[in-house]
Amino acid sequence: MLARRFGISVVVSLFLCINFLIFARPSKQDRTLLVTGYSGELPIVEKDRHLYVAVDAFARLINASISYRGNQVVLTLPEGSADSQAMTREGNRSEFSRAFLAAAIEQISVIREWHSTLETAVQRGYPITDDWIRPFNDRAQKNLALVSVALSTESDRSAYDLLVNEYSNMNKLAEQFLDANRSRTYIPNDALEKDSLNRRILACSRSLEAMAASGEFIDDGSCH
Repeated sequence: MLARRFGISVVVSLFLCINFLIFARPSKQDRTLLVTGYSGELPIVEKDRHLYVAVDAFARLINASISYRGNQVVLTLPEGSADSQAMTREGNRSEFSRAFLAAAIEQISVIREWHSTLETAVQRGYPITDDWIRPFNDRAQKNLALVSVALSTESDRSAYDLLVNEYSNMNKLAEQFLDANRSRTYIPNDALEKDSLNRRILACSRSLEAMAASGEFIDDGSCH
């Protein structure tokens, strides 16, 4: 039904444009209609300063089909036409591109591994040093750069901003515990459980994983 209405609206708009364009030019005999993107032309009949083309001929020109419903003539655009493809792209505007999704999933995995390692160190009382924090940071930065190269849709760009926020928060959390270790500050085993920044990271991670699983951008506010 949507495609049918869209097709009819395209035809109406086209006819209006034809009237405007042709009347704006000097009067000529044997005028013909040309449709961009289609080969062939149609003869135009002028009557009472209005221009007409045969509906069935117009349908054949654009490879459309005609059906009849009572006193209505229904014009249906062909599958795969430029207009149909535009409608498909509009319907899928919330979906991620394949390249972005693959790079984003890798980045989510790196952040998850980084957080898991930090959590284990805190819970077991291991010293948190630059030597093992830096490799995770470097990998996350590298992957984030790869994600940025893969951006191609509006959803890709929107989700990328959330990935940047997640990386930034994870880096802040790691630095927070690194500073505590450098200053020889005591870190309780349940320090992460009480940390608000840690809770934000976990919530954002769940949100990003859900988006990756569905393949669509749905911002629930967890990563802001």
